[in-house]
Amino acid sequence: MYDNDGFRELDRDECLRLLTKVPVGRIVHTRHALPAVLPVNFCLDGDGSVLLRTSASSELARAVDRSVVAFEVDEVDTARNSGWSVVVTGRATVVTDPFERERLARIAPRSWVPSPEEVFVRIRPELVTGRELVGGRTLYGVDLAP
Repeated sequence: MYDNDGFRELDRDECLRLLTKVPVGRIVHTRHALPAVLPVNFCLDGDGSVLLRTSASSELARAVDRSVVAFEVDEVDTARNSGWSVVVTGRATVVTDPFERERLARIAPRSWVPSPEEVFVRIRPELVTGRELVGGRTLYGVDLAP
């Protein structure tokens, strides 16, 4: 990003704080060698990991286990031309430890499609980036004020 390009970079702590403000994000993974994007509900664990709950037999659980994925959340106000976007990139794993699964069952959101056998997917945040659309004039001389 450039000085005054209309965006402000967000630091890691601010990105993690914003992640707690919305209940739905999008996980980006590879499906048949192509990018796939799926909206999911989620929460953050204490270490900043993104947690999802899904069916043990789901394509999502099989596709992302031990893979590098991206997870994106945003909030946009189209009337004010403002908003923010955060992307977490890291390795996703299906949680197998029984004690950890028991703990996550108490804090992770319910699956939108509950199933008899559910698993938790943890995305460890290796790279956390974000930006906020801000007012003013851009690098290109365009006035962003409504």
